[in-house]
Amino acid sequence: MGSIASVLQWHCSSCSLINPTDRVTCIRCNVHRSYECKKKVDQLKTRTIHGCPTPYVTDILCAEAEIAAGALRLDDADPTNIDHKPSVVKLQFKSVILQRRKSWNGFEDHLHASIRPSKSSTLVTAENDSWLCNTCRIRNCSTQQCQNCDSFRRTKGRKNEIAPITIDMPNEFEKKSTSNWTCEKCSFTLNPFWSDSCESCGWNAITMMRDCVRYTPPKKKWACKRCTLLNDPNTTVCNACGGSKAKSLCPDDGTLREFWTCDKCTLKNRISALVCKVCKTDKRANKKRRSDSQCPTCTFDNEPNAKRCAMCHKHLEPEYYSSILISNHPKKQSELMENLRRIEEQEAREKWNEIVLFCIQNSQEFVDDSFPPAAKSLYYTEKHESCRVTQWLRPESIICSELDKESCWTVFRKPKPSDIIQGVLGNCWLLSALTVLAEREDLVRHVMVTKDYCQQGAYQVRLCKDGKWTTVLVDDLLPCDHRGNLVYSQAKRKQLWVPLIEKAIAKLHGCYEALVSGRAIEGLATLTGAPCESVPLQPSSVPTEDELDRDLIWAQLLSSRLAGFLMGASCGGGNMKVDEDAYQNKGLRPRHAYSVLDVRDIDSHRLLKLRNPWGHFSWNGDWSDDSDMWSEKLKTMLMPDGCCEGVFWISYDDVLKYFDCIDICKVRNNMWNEVRLKGYLPPLSSTDHLSCVVLTVSEPTEAEFTLFQEGQRKSEKCNRSQLDLCVAVMRSREVTSEKPICIGRLVEHSKRQVRGFVSSHKMLEPDVYVVVCLAFNHWHTDLVDPSVYPEFVLAIHSSKRLLVEQVSPPSFVLADTIINLTLAKGQRHEGREGMTAYYLTKGWAGLVVVVENRHANRWIHVKCDCQESYNVMSTRGLLKTIDSVPPLHRQVIIVLTQLEGSGGFSIAHKLTHRLANQAGLHDWGPPGCSHLPQIQKSIEGLHSPRLIT
Repeated sequence: MGSIASVLQWHCSSCSLINPTDRVTCIRCNVHRSYECKKKVDQLKTRTIHGCPTPYVTDILCAEAEIAAGALRLDDADPTNIDHKPSVVKLQFKSVILQRRKSWNGFEDHLHASIRPSKSSTLVTAENDSWLCNTCRIRNCSTQQCQNCDSFRRTKGRKNEIAPITIDMPNEFEKKSTSNWTCEKCSFTLNPFWSDSCESCGWNAITMMRDCVRYTPPKKKWACKRCTLLNDPNTTVCNACGGSKAKSLCPDDGTLREFWTCDKCTLKNRISALVCKVCKTDKRANKKRRSDSQCPTCTFDNEPNAKRCAMCHKHLEPEYYSSILISNHPKKQSELMENLRRIEEQEAREKWNEIVLFCIQNSQEFVDDSFPPAAKSLYYTEKHESCRVTQWLRPESIICSELDKESCWTVFRKPKPSDIIQGVLGNCWLLSALTVLAEREDLVRHVMVTKDYCQQGAYQVRLCKDGKWTTVLVDDLLPCDHRGNLVYSQAKRKQLWVPLIEKAIAKLHGCYEALVSGRAIEGLATLTGAPCESVPLQPSSVPTEDELDRDLIWAQLLSSRLAGFLMGASCGGGNMKVDEDAYQNKGLRPRHAYSVLDVRDIDSHRLLKLRNPWGHFSWNGDWSDDSDMWSEKLKTMLMPDGCCEGVFWISYDDVLKYFDCIDICKVRNNMWNEVRLKGYLPPLSSTDHLSCVVLTVSEPTEAEFTLFQEGQRKSEKCNRSQLDLCVAVMRSREVTSEKPICIGRLVEHSKRQVRGFVSSHKMLEPDVYVVVCLAFNHWHTDLVDPSVYPEFVLAIHSSKRLLVEQVSPPSFVLADTIINLTLAKGQRHEGREGMTAYYLTKGWAGLVVVVENRHANRWIHVKCDCQESYNVMSTRGLLKTIDSVPPLHRQVIIVLTQLEGSGGFSIAHKLTHRLANQAGLHDWGPPGCSHLPQIQKSIEGLHSPRLIT
């Protein structure tokens, strides 16, 4: 005989599922239990479960168990039935469905009227009762053949089967027997009646019904938006950083998200993953719901309930955006340099306060030990023959002019261009930049961190050297001669800002002598950090052979002046052939930098106002101070204060005749954003230390790209020559997990030049872009230690905020970039049918040759001979190369670069080619060789053949 537990379980008459004792309806199909009981329903005890009056099930079971045991004469000592055979008694119970109190009373009345008493006290088998099929385990009614599998009913060995106790149920309950059931854990309502587990969350329905307890989801821990710590759900303050649970943080507070959620399968993937790990859905195809306070344009997190963005002043409207256009990861957002500037200035101010406090406590003045008042701060070598500096004096000891004796010393009063007077040092490039800076007092105040006179003699100057912002600490000990006069830049009106800035830049470069010679564009970039552009005025400086568009250049100068940009002019520089006597007769100084103070188009006259940083020696040609070209009207309009020494007007035609270029510094307001990234330019095509920059643009954006390299002023003979810099902006093609970066077509590029920095400008449409920084003339310098690889700084200025991310590039990013650059900007030459050669020559500081083979089954042998070139180097190591280009491939054959930026160079190349049916070079090279010299692993990222796509 089975145990009492087995007696109390029951089979469903519909689906044959064994249900627990306390279940009222079948867990699978909701069919009610069948039973015959003489007890009246009003005698059943009830209890309340979840607000529903429910029969006390244990009382029902105990009473019916006694009836069954009496009929079969069962007890624990004699577990046998009437035929003395072991038997498992299976009572067919049917309880009452759980429902609200108002519906229970109606069902109770129906139950009283539908109970049919048994004909005898002993339960016997009826011919028309239900039976369980042993084959498919389906409960059938009075039929002798299974309705599901057509098996016949077996009656052998089942002489004393217990007749079921039946209750006639109303039709509305019968209709519910085959309905779906709702999971109490996840509220999924479409679970079929025959299923034991929820199809959404997988929770077992048997457990849910058996325990008679509704599922209550546990409270989830909340992640702190500041430090990402998971905190207890009952707390409102982070246990680690004290951040509020409901506080909305802006991106600059350091918010981190370590994953992104796939919209298709809801999997949380790492930020670095570009496709979902499970369903392979592209990250860019996912759409995220943005908070109402986050700006959809610039991704700035505003205050709650803000109507306009505090950053870009756009209206805030909640809408869906693709994650390709919107950043949900603040660590990817471009960090504004203005915020960093405030932080760095605060740290510098604290350091300055410590120094001043120390000097006050010890009753002494500050002396900068890192740039001492000694000969090594003046020249590269301490021994110098013509040294005019005999002493270093504080401002109180410096001899001033008679007009300034009554004034007291200060950092600056009202800066004017006339305050800049050059001394004996040949740093006109710097002082001409200071002259145009003096027109903007706000810019001068940005440079001078210490804006008030310091009795202890400690000052701080903020400069941008080689693309990196730095705060320089200097003292006010200035170089003077034996009479006590300043030797270098003067301090007009007892203002210290000019000599202090000059000293700070000299400290950055090692000594004062390092400031000799340069271009105004370098001074403008160092003082402002803004993107700069050089406008060539001579045909020889233009990359193409076309003549200069004078009207276009004039329009550019007018618009730059209207925008408030700073400008400087280079006189007789570059490759111009200069007759020094002719220049001096006109009052100009060749190889000299001038400041451009104004640009005017008035009465059909195109005029520019220039200033010599010397403060004298002015132009004496047309439109000079004493020229007959002036009318009273024009003189009143353009020279209301009369003549000024060193300042003069000159016609645009004379500027084109005597000047080689005009440098424009694009100083803009604080609405523009600035991002600076550091990287390395490794030798050869190694990508271990090379990095690319991925830009995500969400709306039309004006962008400026400037690529800087380390300066050459720190020593008299620098150990490393300047590099041939070039920055290229490409569209990013479809991204996959195997190819995180795929170079697309060329969008914009800078000139390829051996200079301190190169720049480019472009209006970008919403898309994803890849920025690649290039340099080739250091490929065979035998640099092994990565710490000595040339560094670069990429500065990105944009009118809207961008998503900027540095990533490791694929192996062939250099080859793809050079091929796309050459195909877009190079000269095209059809060598033969199915073959095209592309050349980048004039204006590219060397030569680039790319060959394209469009044959489907034939190779092209290419011989490139550049041995007659002068003062250049090759990325292949030799000036003569032989290659076998495979079918449907392109290959970068050779890249030549000039060695010295100031020295001359010449390019000569000869290309020979032929068709072949096999890959080898045959009689052009050793057996089995396809490239000569061999393409080693170190350069295969640039010179390996690339499939035409």
